[in-house]
Amino acid sequence: MSRNFLNGSMAALLGLVLLVGAGILHAAPMSESKPFAEKFLLLQLSDGDEEKQKKVLSVAANLLEYYGPDAIDIEITTFGPGVRLMYADNALRERISSLMAQGVRFTVCMNTINTIERDTGNRPELHPESIPVDVGVAHILDEVEAGYVLVRP
Repeated sequence: MSRNFLNGSMAALLGLVLLVGAGILHAAPMSESKPFAEKFLLLQLSDGDEEKQKKVLSVAANLLEYYGPDAIDIEITTFGPGVRLMYADNALRERISSLMAQGVRFTVCMNTINTIERDTGNRPELHPESIPVDVGVAHILDEVEAGYVLVRP
C-alpha cells in the first residue's frame, strides 16, 4: 500500500472522529417520537391490581417532572392482567391521557386481549390511543435489545 493512501485514510478517519465528537454527525435518534431524549425507560405492568397501576403511572409522572418531557422517552408495556390498565373504562383514564399528552406511550399485548376474548366471549374495549403489540413480552425483549432500560415497579 502506498504511503499517501495510508496518510489519506488516517486523515479521513481523524476527520470523521472529530465530526462525531463535535456532534455534527450522529446516529439516528433511538426514538422518533423523542429525538432529543437521553434516557430510555420501559415500564412493565403485568399485574391487574389498581395500586400497581397507580405506582407505574406515578413513576412515569415523577420521571417526566425530574428529567423534563423532552429528555426522557417512556413506554409502559402491559400484558397479562396488566392490560386492564388500558381498558377504555379504567378509572385512571385521565391520568393515562395526561401522560400520553406528555409523550408517554402505552402498549398493550394483543395476545392477552385475544385470550380474554376467547375465554370470555367479549373483547375488552381499549383506550383509543393505546398501541397494540402482538406479544407483550417479545416487545419488551426487543425494546431492551434496542437500548431501553426495563423497570418493573
